[in-house]
Amino acid sequence: MKRLFCGLILASVCSAAQAKTLVYCSEGSPASFNPQLVADGTSLNTAHPIYNGLVEFEIGTTKVVPVLAESYTISKDKLTYTFKLRKGVKFHATKTFTPKRDFNADDVLFSFEKQWKKDHPYHNVGGGTYEYFEGMDMGKVIKSIKAIDPMTVEIALNYPEAPFLANMAMPFMSILSKEYADQLATENKKEQIDLAPVGTGPFVFQSYAKGSSIKYSSFDKYWGKKGNVEKLIFAITPDANVRAQKLKTGECQFATDPAPSDLQALQADSKLHVASAPGMNVGYLAMNVTKKPFDNVLVRKAINHALNRKAYIDAIFLGNATVAKNPLPPTIWSYNESVKDHDYNPEKAKELLKQAGLANGFETEMWTMPVSRPYNPNGKKLGEMMQADLAKVGIKVKLVTFDWPTYLAKSKAGEHALIQFGWTGDNGDPDNFLGILLGCSSVDSGSNYARWCHKPFNDLILEAKKNTDVKKRTDLYKKAQVIFKDEAPWVTIDHSTVFKAMSKNVKNYKMDPLGADIFNHVSIE
Repeated sequence: MKRLFCGLILASVCSAAQAKTLVYCSEGSPASFNPQLVADGTSLNTAHPIYNGLVEFEIGTTKVVPVLAESYTISKDKLTYTFKLRKGVKFHATKTFTPKRDFNADDVLFSFEKQWKKDHPYHNVGGGTYEYFEGMDMGKVIKSIKAIDPMTVEIALNYPEAPFLANMAMPFMSILSKEYADQLATENKKEQIDLAPVGTGPFVFQSYAKGSSIKYSSFDKYWGKKGNVEKLIFAITPDANVRAQKLKTGECQFATDPAPSDLQALQADSKLHVASAPGMNVGYLAMNVTKKPFDNVLVRKAINHALNRKAYIDAIFLGNATVAKNPLPPTIWSYNESVKDHDYNPEKAKELLKQAGLANGFETEMWTMPVSRPYNPNGKKLGEMMQADLAKVGIKVKLVTFDWPTYLAKSKAGEHALIQFGWTGDNGDPDNFLGILLGCSSVDSGSNYARWCHKPFNDLILEAKKNTDVKKRTDLYKKAQVIFKDEAPWVTIDHSTVFKAMSKNVKNYKMDPLGADIFNHVSIE
């Protein structure tokens, strides 16, 4: 990107001219800029500069802190949450919208009721599917949301919900402008709320060219702490090797999720810094249990035994990952160490297929991820290795992929058979893996890609959410992991180390344990 900005200007002059521009080489195009509508990290990264929530996770930690709420209280019975709102917070002004008032309770009610109430005038804008809100049963948890006064909001629950405050800190509970929504409704342009977003965050959305770039400018009326970046540009670069090359040549100052094969060269470059941390993540292959033959647990177990996951980690991750046996990583409390994994055993896979009446195998499709993520840095290569392993047991696989927004949309609709996916935790709670990815509510909301609704499992995770005793919750989640392994709706593949590469003049960047790239406090030297 620096070439675009600098042309033939001398490097030293160019560097000074670009001192407060941060170009971020991202991995894909967003499905939407509205964090209520998406659950993938690629899309959520594009929303972080724009929005704030009532509470958020302190950058670099899983500690919940007040943001647009300056304080909050929780009743002794854990059924009432009262938020005192921050005064003087401004919304972004854009070419088409000039706010006439500050943030208040109307914006909070609009943002939450839009997702909750099916008769809300904005509920169906953008498709009407709220993956997190619905998948986490927020509509069942919440009894009422009231504005006590313009700067106080009270949320009453139907029952105690252990992860409720952590869920409130997630991006899907970000605050949108009701005033902007009202203007768009008058202009008959409601869809613009997702395409031309307005928030209270440190950066103002400027433009988007699909597959190319997203541009933001610093918000000079931002209420909180921010770095000195004046222009933030996402240079959309799906190929991880190309991202690394752009970083080395100065076309971007930050590259997300470099390929394992590039790490050594990046670490050896004196102008660059490579940060790393254990990932709160899981990579997996989901089997759509609503399609034959994946409705048969024998077939699902056969596929588990047919895949040589250790070989994938050696070849694709170059050792920067461990084989996963559970659907949540060891860094999450309640991880069940005693679960017995499915071993690599092609002969056992063949025997299970024979028991399922498929001794001669079958044909199917596997969708491979089109973007690189820490838990799957090369979907195409992973797909090819899986394809070869499955062929050895008689399963003929056709590999298919799409651009990222299409991949997400089609998979949410359940069009796939086998599909590569993964997840990075949003809030440090086990429910964020077991509920969001495998709960019955998440089949309809779209984040349960196996479309597996198993009552014994679902009953355990629902009971765990309602219990505030961590020991009891741990016992319930451990039992749920045993059922998951026995029912085998996924092949659990890996838990990976996360790497971020950046120029050494990028300061104050903190790696997010929840996987996001957040530049709100970053400065350029």
